[in-house]
Amino acid sequence: MARTDHRIKPSEITPEEVFLNRRQIVRSAVALGLLPGVASRSFAAALPADGDRLTGVTRWPGSLDEEPNSFEDVSTYNNFYEFGTRKDDPSRHAHRMKTDPWSVEVTGECDKPGKYTLEDILKPHSLEERVYRFRCVEAWSMIVPWVGFPLGDLLKRFEPSSRAKYVQFFTLSDPRQMPGLHYPVLKWPYREGLRIDEAMHPLTLLTVGMYGRVLPNQNGAPLRLIVPWKYGFKSIKSIVRIHFTEKQPQTSWNMAAPHEYGFYSNVNPNVDHPRWSQATERRIGGEGLAALLSPRQPTLMFNGYADEVASLYAGLDLKKHY
Repeated sequence: MARTDHRIKPSEITPEEVFLNRRQIVRSAVALGLLPGVASRSFAAALPADGDRLTGVTRWPGSLDEEPNSFEDVSTYNNFYEFGTRKDDPSRHAHRMKTDPWSVEVTGECDKPGKYTLEDILKPHSLEERVYRFRCVEAWSMIVPWVGFPLGDLLKRFEPSSRAKYVQFFTLSDPRQMPGLHYPVLKWPYREGLRIDEAMHPLTLLTVGMYGRVLPNQNGAPLRLIVPWKYGFKSIKSIVRIHFTEKQPQTSWNMAAPHEYGFYSNVNPNVDHPRWSQATERRIGGEGLAALLSPRQPTLMFNGYADEVASLYAGLDLKKHY
């Protein structure tokens, strides 16, 4: 598939000191027990003086052995339409987003709804680094070392009821901070959803960092989802609301183009997007023509995680429920 390469030069990348909010990091670190004065030792880690790196994070034993993409690749080639539709728009504009303070509203079919601060959400959990394959619907892929903890560990704290069959997520929607919201590319706010068993699956990660660093704004700071067996748009960024529901929730791309984007959006080489094949993929990386001419490789069923997640869809017609 031909595509325009919107990568930007390293000199044009938003500096880390711009998109990393040290005050929020330090405040969260105190709440987490990373800094002196707090009894909790949930994180066996300590922050250096400059506040950008997370150290002492546990390495998840199930991580891929493949060489990760560069930090530059992953932080400058993004889909985050709230900041613009070009791949380099998020890295140029996302520093406008304020991530301190941050809270997440929990609603719907659960026994502990409410508004939770970032510190509330992070405090009981231990971080681990997981090297996952990440697949975009436009037939490109990355290998990324994400830092986070299983989403299910958080959702259980809210005590979802027996009526909670699905979980819906919402991204921040603030036109003052997000220039892309001035354009009706999608119906804002951006929303996504999972079946409750998908959300509780141990591979589903609530992510707060990557490459051992606090998550950059353009990659979904301070909280984003990573669902490695699904296409990337399912891994919603900058989460401000979690809603438990009995009915299958609306999702942004399914609302915008239901004939192209299904609710499940599992990586499946046997189900093509109407405008391109999904049977092969190209690894992001390199520059200019070399990147465009890099060899394609076969797309793996469930993005290579079939052994872990195929049982979730036993008896489901994956071409109908795409």
